[in-house]
Amino acid sequence: MTERNRIGSARRLVVKIGSALLTNDGRGLDVSALSGWVDQLAALSRQGVELVIVSSGSVAVGMSRLGWKVRPEQLHDLQAAAAVGQMGLVQTWEAQFQCHDRHTAQVLLTHDDLSDRKRYLNARSTLRALLDVGVIPIVNENDTVVTDEIRFGDNDTLGALVANLVEADGLIILTDQSGLYEQDPRQNPEARLVTECRASDSSLDAMASGGSGVLGRGGMQTKVRAARLASRSGAFTVIVGGRLDGVITRLRDGEILGTLLLPEQERLAARKQWLASHLKTKGRLVLDEGAVRVVRQGGRSLLPVGVSGVQGQFRRGEMVTCVGPDGTEVARGLVNYDAVEAREIRGCSSDRIADVLGYVSDEEMIHRDNLVVV
Repeated sequence: MTERNRIGSARRLVVKIGSALLTNDGRGLDVSALSGWVDQLAALSRQGVELVIVSSGSVAVGMSRLGWKVRPEQLHDLQAAAAVGQMGLVQTWEAQFQCHDRHTAQVLLTHDDLSDRKRYLNARSTLRALLDVGVIPIVNENDTVVTDEIRFGDNDTLGALVANLVEADGLIILTDQSGLYEQDPRQNPEARLVTECRASDSSLDAMASGGSGVLGRGGMQTKVRAARLASRSGAFTVIVGGRLDGVITRLRDGEILGTLLLPEQERLAARKQWLASHLKTKGRLVLDEGAVRVVRQGGRSLLPVGVSGVQGQFRRGEMVTCVGPDGTEVARGLVNYDAVEAREIRGCSSDRIADVLGYVSDEEMIHRDNLVVV
């Protein structure tokens, strides 16, 4: 399989669309362009591709509705513009997808939602549930409540973090440039387009240039940084011109458009490495012999029935160590229940969780996607 074939074979994609595209460079929400992207995305959805859209534009749409020509600097003005713009933005997405009998859902995130492990798992569970029932999440930063200390800084970064969150195969960033060039094409018309490269390649930093700062907050530098973030979970990134006719369909068909930035590792291996090396463990789960065999050999999730003991204090979403009856470490992963809950449901079959706790967060103590054997 050639590297470009990754795009055509991807079964879960995050598509990020920038403010300049959505608002036709600040002239108001470009419904015609948005409709064209929706036509292509709806076709992918009918083919069974799971989609998450990261939509910029709430501040820019709000500015247009309010008659503001220059992006405000005061945080409360930005929040006001976002609140006004978000209404029109999400209504337009919903109306366009309804033409194709596709449902959408609005998901607003802040940095804290993805840095706090419990909220990370909650956000992940919600997005996965939406994808499971065929709904297309429309994700944006929650600009109406963020402060300078917690904002993502740009929706390119948000797109990469969402790609990590839902374990996407790839991230497609639609922008007002054709892709990443070796030099700024606005200054050098002869600059060459980078068609393919490893996201980790240090030469990309010199090629990337900053954004204008008029509408959005990101430039090519943020897109390269986003590609590197996405690559940590093994996702590829395509930076491509969103105004190209049929751009998403043509990418899926294998046409060489834009810049493809590749991860160093395949998706599963990259995620397992991240789990194994980037989080401190907070407690221990003691497994029975049957659970040890299942985890080591079967590549399956850890169920409460296989847990015989719970040690330490931890919250939902934190990393715990899994040990066998003799205390030997078997695996580690992100636990779906806090320590008190885990103690109550240890040894229980999954269908009894609701009887014991009165609710069910997940059927698994640790899902296989969040479990790495050591």
